[in-house]
Amino acid sequence: MRIQLMLAAAMAVLPLSSARAVYSITIEAPGIQNSTARFATVGVESFNSRTAGTNQIFSSNFGGSAFNGTYSRVQVINADQFGGAGGSGRYVVQFGTPGFTLDLTSSRPGGVTYFGFWLSALDNGNTVRFFQNSTQLFTFDATVLRNFVNAQPNASAYRCNPNAPANRNCGEPYAFLNFYAHSGTSFDRIVFDQVTSGGYESDNHTVGRWLQPGGTWVPHGASVSPAGITPNAIPEPAAWMMLLAGFGLVGAISRRRTSAISV
Repeated sequence: MRIQLMLAAAMAVLPLSSARAVYSITIEAPGIQNSTARFATVGVESFNSRTAGTNQIFSSNFGGSAFNGTYSRVQVINADQFGGAGGSGRYVVQFGTPGFTLDLTSSRPGGVTYFGFWLSALDNGNTVRFFQNSTQLFTFDATVLRNFVNAQPNASAYRCNPNAPANRNCGEPYAFLNFYAHSGTSFDRIVFDQVTSGGYESDNHTVGRWLQPGGTWVPHGASVSPAGITPNAIPEPAAWMMLLAGFGLVGAISRRRTSAISV
């Protein structure tokens, strides 16, 4: 019995397969243009140091973080009424398909378990897809977010660009979104598409390993409430030793029982 308990405890720290992946999506309060989540490690790409232009390819270390990313087919433009966190600098935009991609790597075990961005001048048809080892984990359609925002008592607070000057582009929502991976899942590619007419504006792309979610849960597909869900755990060396010891003891007992039966 003791051995079984040791084995169960060791198995509890192992990540689940991506087939059982779950995730959460939250929205920050109106006007918030960065994540309020807590992280083990995190980095932000603000695009302010990027050169304005179309169809660009460039790498980012997200402000000197443990993460690296490569953007492909991306367009960078100057802040205007449609985007640009803080009202200045630059941001990225996508018109039509194919969209732009972000390929991610990490110097930390476990990879990237969080992505967030300030989604401004939100249009129907803004989508973002998350991948792990070429397997698509899930797709988020911003139409769901528009419907969610419209149903909130403070829906009007999400409209209009929150940066000065006031009362610009008040027909579209502006919001910061958080995406949290669970069950041992991580992201290594994100694809941004605009599948209808209009633009897909975003800024402050944030990647990390999350500890505690922030914002309000947005129900969407398989998305689950982040309340009570712990972040992905990376087994410590002691846990791996416990697991190996457990397998070894179970194997030894199995051999002894087989020998006894044979006798």
